[in-house]
Amino acid sequence: MVQRQLPNPVELLELMQFKKPQLDGKKRRLDGALTIDDLRTIAKRRTPKAAFDYTDGAAEGELSLTRARQAFQDVEFHPGILRPAPDVDTSVDILGGPSALPFGIAPTGFTRLMQTEGEVAGAGAAAAAGIPFTLSTLGTTSIEGVKAANPHGRNWFQLYVMRDREISYELTRRAAAAGFDTLQFTVDTPVAGARLRDKRNGFSIPPQLTLGTIINAIPRPWWWYDFLTTPKLEFASLSTTGGTVGELLDAAMDPTISYDDLAVIRDIWPGKIVIKGVQNVEDSVRLRDAGVDGIVLSNHGGRQLDRAPIPFHLLPEVRKAVGDDFTVMIDTGIMNGADIVAAVALGADFTLIGRAYLYGLMAGGRAGVDRTIEILRTEIERTMRLLGVASLAELEPAHVTQLTRLVPVTRAASDVVVG
Repeated sequence: MVQRQLPNPVELLELMQFKKPQLDGKKRRLDGALTIDDLRTIAKRRTPKAAFDYTDGAAEGELSLTRARQAFQDVEFHPGILRPAPDVDTSVDILGGPSALPFGIAPTGFTRLMQTEGEVAGAGAAAAAGIPFTLSTLGTTSIEGVKAANPHGRNWFQLYVMRDREISYELTRRAAAAGFDTLQFTVDTPVAGARLRDKRNGFSIPPQLTLGTIINAIPRPWWWYDFLTTPKLEFASLSTTGGTVGELLDAAMDPTISYDDLAVIRDIWPGKIVIKGVQNVEDSVRLRDAGVDGIVLSNHGGRQLDRAPIPFHLLPEVRKAVGDDFTVMIDTGIMNGADIVAAVALGADFTLIGRAYLYGLMAGGRAGVDRTIEILRTEIERTMRLLGVASLAELEPAHVTQLTRLVPVTRAASDVVVG
């Protein structure tokens, strides 16, 4: 028989300690976010639909984004046992400089529409974490404004080659003068992708007020207060902000972009240059041979060509083709620190986060971006310890299996009709 007794208050106090209530609402909700998906849930609750969907959505049926995220979920890790890793080193040297973590903040457009602190919050959080921050050509803070927010950290600039080439050339010179050390020359946006959520929401710059917009904004007065009481959006490049997002992109981009444009920009730019938007092995090798400093395997977060290649699936083959001494980075679909660990194990030198950063921004401004970085840092460190590796250099392909759902169909020669 079990012996029973009346509860002893002293013993209960030893077993149960009451948590002090957190009166700061922002800190309470951010502390409660344990994953990037938690931050996404908070962001969706606090941000008007048009702005949230611009961040969250992708092109057409959004298959490219869905597949990219699924590819990371379809990872099987292979840990080593009896290999203590009480302390892990997450630092990496990338493109001639240090980063405290194997990821940086990717370029994002129209960022202050997501939350008014925008790129200033991102650059400040990156500086505090010791990681690079990338400003988009379509960012809503100037080159000089980002430099002021991150005066001693690493700033990178993402460049679109526009129809008016002189705009692109002048932006390149300004970024160089401000001390930005790396240029991301973007090649996957000759025209704007069909972002159907934006079309359905009538998303435009500035926001167009419709009855639906107003109804959606009623429970989110803080967003409108921030938007209406802070300085006018300042784009890094565009002098006009009227029209839909697609119209702005089509006016800025140029489908005739070529290797000749790359040669001109390389003559202007004094720092490192990487090509963002590479989506096959052949282009990776050609760019390596052309002498660029690196590439970013990316399908633009699924926001351009739907059904585009999955960057994470391309990674092992690209690494094998270009060799170990060429810088290969990757973005698209990263929602967990384990995704980053898997990418590094399969050959990525570095990764970039876009939506994950914006979810944090929308959830809580600068503090939300800090929380994004902290969540990913914790997940990276925990995954490394569980794998039994003490440094990123110890990660190798043997630690990861890419489980495959989408297998290319190969037709037998006898099935091919010739006529």
